[in-house]
Amino acid sequence: MKSLDKIATQSVSDELDRTISVAPMMDWTDRHCRHFHRMISRNTLLYTEMVTTGALIHGDKERHLTYNQSEHPIALQLGGSNPQELAECAKMAQDYGYDEVNLNVGCPSDRVQNNMIGACLMGHPQLVADCIDAMQQAVSIPVTVKHRLGIDDLDSDELLHGFVDTVQQTGCRTFIVHARKAILSGLSPKQNRDVPPLQYERVYKLKQSFDHLEIILNGGVKTVSEMQEHLTHIDGVMIGREAYQNPYVILAEVDRLFYNETCDAISREQVLQNMLPYIAEQMALGVPLSYITRHMLGLFHGIRGGKQFRRVISEQAHKKDAGIQVLNQAFAKVEAFL
Repeated sequence: MKSLDKIATQSVSDELDRTISVAPMMDWTDRHCRHFHRMISRNTLLYTEMVTTGALIHGDKERHLTYNQSEHPIALQLGGSNPQELAECAKMAQDYGYDEVNLNVGCPSDRVQNNMIGACLMGHPQLVADCIDAMQQAVSIPVTVKHRLGIDDLDSDELLHGFVDTVQQTGCRTFIVHARKAILSGLSPKQNRDVPPLQYERVYKLKQSFDHLEIILNGGVKTVSEMQEHLTHIDGVMIGREAYQNPYVILAEVDRLFYNETCDAISREQVLQNMLPYIAEQMALGVPLSYITRHMLGLFHGIRGGKQFRRVISEQAHKKDAGIQVLNQAFAKVEAFL
């Protein structure tokens, strides 16, 4: 693997560079997924899945917070609405060495709504401000917010700007905006990622009104050229599903295009080779092969033999005796076309 030394740029709020990031995605962005993404880009900021305060305070803290040091820069996303509990969990994030802690004010699922977590908090801006303030008082790492444009009928620029204004008075300087509103009744979380229309212009307008804040855009971004266009209006772009389903195309050029790297992008083959020592190490610790390879299915997306690569892994990696040979068999399906 060629050397990819980070050349950081200044953000509005702190030294952490959020020009490009991969979104927190439930059941997807676990530590194995993040390590895989780090093999493609050394600079992209990576986020954990959302972890609730209850899971950390009353559950297996070690399981939720442990990560590989290769994953830096890495941010922990928290779900909760109790300022004291969020402060306690933010302190855990700092103690574990996370580079940022983020509050989820965007998840629309019924389960989190019932516990006053996620997008429903957009209707309670002062509570969000109280939560952010408590978290900031507990840690020295950056505390950020990820939210929607609005919820249900609470969906206007006036309300959006009022929400941001209330929260920014705590000293919070980074707002990650999913450029859709959330519909809290009648749509599933999956539908909330597709049905409400994307409104990028509203995110641009938010940046114009709060130029001193760092505004990151999230939602529906599928190409590098789209990233480049958005960055003419806002401070950073967060990539969601496309980074998971088509990781190489989305992330391989990030270091060169957005972080001033001068070396060529790593090849798909080299990404696979660089994953093998990690896979062997994790399997020696008892991690099943499929727990890791499920995140790698899109590595050869769009390449001849890519579908066969995916099929071999999908059919073989879950078997009891599955090992590195499964990846060798899968790679053989595409090797001739590279």
